[in-house]
Amino acid sequence: MYCSFVPPYLLRRLSLLEDAPVAEAAQRALGRDALIRRRRNAVCARIGEHPGILPPAGPGGEGLHPTRRISDAQHQERLPGVRVRTEGEAEVQDPAVNEAYDGLGYTFDLYAQAYGRNSLDGAGEILRATVHYGEDYDNAFWNGTRMVFGDGDGKVFQRFTKSLSVVGHELTHGVMQHTANLVYQGQPGALNESVSDVFAALVEQHRFGQTAEEASWLIGAGLFTDQVNGSALRSMKAPGTAYDDDVIGKDPQPATMAGYVDTRGDNGGVHLNSGIPNHAFYRLAVLLGGNAWERAGQIWYDTITGTRLGRESGFAAFAEATAAAAESRYGKDSEELKAVTAAWTEVGVLE
Repeated sequence: MYCSFVPPYLLRRLSLLEDAPVAEAAQRALGRDALIRRRRNAVCARIGEHPGILPPAGPGGEGLHPTRRISDAQHQERLPGVRVRTEGEAEVQDPAVNEAYDGLGYTFDLYAQAYGRNSLDGAGEILRATVHYGEDYDNAFWNGTRMVFGDGDGKVFQRFTKSLSVVGHELTHGVMQHTANLVYQGQPGALNESVSDVFAALVEQHRFGQTAEEASWLIGAGLFTDQVNGSALRSMKAPGTAYDDDVIGKDPQPATMAGYVDTRGDNGGVHLNSGIPNHAFYRLAVLLGGNAWERAGQIWYDTITGTRLGRESGFAAFAEATAAAAESRYGKDSEELKAVTAAWTEVGVLE
């Protein structure tokens, strides 16, 4: 699975700007992303991609600790790069290395402490990351085995390690690879993106001890430079409002099915229509209150690690699976089940 953080439609817009350095950086990112995706798809076509066997969750993650390995691509496009920090080693002078190391740890902590999951595969998989990939690379991605971070062009995007939600998002694609493994196209692909946004938000909230009401629900906060009129790449609280800028345009995400985007681009709108299930999760978290990684997050985690989803499940099937997960864990007359149904109804997926 190859999944990048910045959607192709935004990079294409940047590639057409008169600002040559920004346009050239976006063009290089688009070219690299397309090449990496073709190579990864060729491998997947030969060997297939199927969910791994999920080990049983522990009681609360006691005794689970990450194993992290950070490498530096030194602005080349070769992976993994030069090893610069491993588990237990002290901070280095490079902030990107330290941010990547910490972000991997905070993501591990959420899954271990909230759900008893031992790393991405549930069996202690090493967490690998590479920083300083390429020249002014305007993206971050999960390539099936590691996180890869660019430094940004410095005018629109800052370094991608600065945002903890970027790390949480891309590593959750790794979790999905071992669990529901939804195909990266159309509604299943939008759900794949949305689940990564959901747990990215939960990683930040868990790290800072924020309740659902206190959290910003922004994905990619801190990525834009101060030259951009925007707070993040996406907003789960209010899809379509994360940025509104004369240069990069307006956030195009819909919040409900009334704004659903039918397109062949972006793998069938995976980064666009993910705003709908994103908003459903936000509504559920607020309805339940308290810490979103507890009841709301538990329902989503039970859903992606359960047996009710197929690889091609769409929004309605996912909504039904979350309702079944809520009923199974909390009961058929529970507040949690009622809130799940209400949230999906509010965004127009359920009637």
